[in-house]
Amino acid sequence: MANVAMSASQVAISPSFSSTEPRITSASLRNTVSLLSSRLAARPTVAGFFGKNNELHSSLKVTRTTQRQVHSLQVNAVQKAEYVWMDGQEGQKGIRFNEMRSKTKVIQNDIPAGSLDFPEWSFDGSSTGQAEGRFSDCILKPVFTCPDPIRGNPHVFVLCEVLNPDGTPHETNTRRLMENILSQDVLDEETLFGFEQEYTMFNKAGKVYGWPEGGFPHPQGPFYCGVGLEAVYGRPLVEAHLDACIKAGLKISGINAEVMPGQWEFQIGPAGPLEVGDHVMIARWLLHRLGEDFGITVTFEPKPMEGDWNGAGAHTNYSTKSMRKDGGIKAIEAAIEKLSKRHNEHIQQYGLGNERRLTGKHETANINTFKSGVADRGASIRIPLPVSLAGKGYLEDRRPAANVDPYVVARMLIETTLKY
Repeated sequence: MANVAMSASQVAISPSFSSTEPRITSASLRNTVSLLSSRLAARPTVAGFFGKNNELHSSLKVTRTTQRQVHSLQVNAVQKAEYVWMDGQEGQKGIRFNEMRSKTKVIQNDIPAGSLDFPEWSFDGSSTGQAEGRFSDCILKPVFTCPDPIRGNPHVFVLCEVLNPDGTPHETNTRRLMENILSQDVLDEETLFGFEQEYTMFNKAGKVYGWPEGGFPHPQGPFYCGVGLEAVYGRPLVEAHLDACIKAGLKISGINAEVMPGQWEFQIGPAGPLEVGDHVMIARWLLHRLGEDFGITVTFEPKPMEGDWNGAGAHTNYSTKSMRKDGGIKAIEAAIEKLSKRHNEHIQQYGLGNERRLTGKHETANINTFKSGVADRGASIRIPLPVSLAGKGYLEDRRPAANVDPYVVARMLIETTLKY
């Protein structure tokens, strides 16, 4: 991964110090800052402090570059670990709020990204709706870590599952439910997932980002995978998010503008059942966090705009080893048959407000009807045309809403196709 900040050992000394002068250490720089602070406190003004005729400049050769170096040394002397978790209330807070939570722990001795040696932590569950005030501590257990592309090296994200005080999984801990079904027969099938996360941007006034004040944009048609000032809205955030996901090492595989203007999609995968959920959750957090910098609120609401506008889904591509081998189309068809028999169970877990999206219009099947087909975007389960032609590959479940829990989708697809 490309580092976006230097560690203490990488900080270059200002060119104003010649090679014959004593080596500048972090300790000597801290002493310099301390001396500067005391001298500045005694001066009536700091105007012109960095001027060439300044007595401190001439005696200590202090420059703005040196000041930045001191700051870099101080910041990078420790590691910031952003502990991320979910409160389990996605889709229950309206378009302005989401389920992602996080807080920062300062680590004195760096722990490498990818390690699970980060300490457990706790949080006030009564403030997130995950516990009562009388006994509100919930435990954060690290399950996945990766580089922090915003703060840079050596800082990290620490994705956590939530545990009760007695160490049992919290009721919002859907990741553990996914993990619990990974029996050997499931592992042998080497399941893979591709998660297509659609989302919609809103401005601070609560209007879809880029839409004209007091009106509506051009009807749907020019916007899907569009390019141009009037064809796409919000691309700077989308590109920043893509770059951040890549730098974090997430398995992001693409982005595109969606059918409704102000709506976009990113894809995670192919990835395993736990991995896809972990990467989607960090990608969601990054999208919300970067939205702060762009003045944009991101929502996974399934039908953010009523009327002749597409909703937002999370189409999930699913494959097993049996589906990917020659003649795998038979395994795909068998899986679809099993999915048809548990349609209602899936719908109940596939996101809040999904009934407003799955209407049989706007590239959806009616929520009460199960149907499958080749290249049919009006189906519940689509077999992509290249898969049909090759006779092997994967299926696409088009039913999940954008606000669905990715761990739940993966678990249910495995349970229905491999356990029943």
